[in-house]
Amino acid sequence: MTSCLKLEVQTEDQTPHKWCISLAEDEFKRLLSQGNPLVHKVFGEGSLFSPLLFGKFFDPSDAFPLWDFESDSLLSNLRNSGKSSVDWFQTDQAYVLKAELPAGVGKTNNVQIHVEKGKIVEIFGQLKLLQRESQKKDWRSCNWWEYGYVRRLELPEDADWRRIEAYLSIDAVLEIRIPRNLLHSDTSASGVGKNSE
Repeated sequence: MTSCLKLEVQTEDQTPHKWCISLAEDEFKRLLSQGNPLVHKVFGEGSLFSPLLFGKFFDPSDAFPLWDFESDSLLSNLRNSGKSSVDWFQTDQAYVLKAELPAGVGKTNNVQIHVEKGKIVEIFGQLKLLQRESQKKDWRSCNWWEYGYVRRLELPEDADWRRIEAYLSIDAVLEIRIPRNLLHSDTSASGVGKNSE
């Protein structure tokens, strides 16, 4: 079995105005047209951070309800062409996301996991080769795609965000496990806890 390193999952929001600038489709095309190989690896077809991962343009800084969809249906075209190594699924105990990270991204000091207000999980990091002016201002509140990458995912209602675990294998496969709150599932299913008047 491949060895993994457990990543810290942050829950304190140090930068409340991050991702305030949306990545538009024309800006994304301009970014790719620059021909930077690292940018193509990070934002290219099949990458977890690609705005085109779900079949049409979707800003990765907008939260996506990943577990509302089956990975086979959303990623079928990319999988058939062998261009995606992203997968997600749910079990009775947890929601799971697995993604092979692009070369240059899958380093433990570069990938960060943050839970925003218990509702959104963010996977992000800064591209060391593209730092230019990012020291002057927090890169996440600027044109973040020039300095780094992000994927924001909505957490399901029964997700126990306080117990999220994230692992990164030596071959740059990220795995995020989000336990399900079994009490929430039980009360929702049985109607316990609802006003019965």
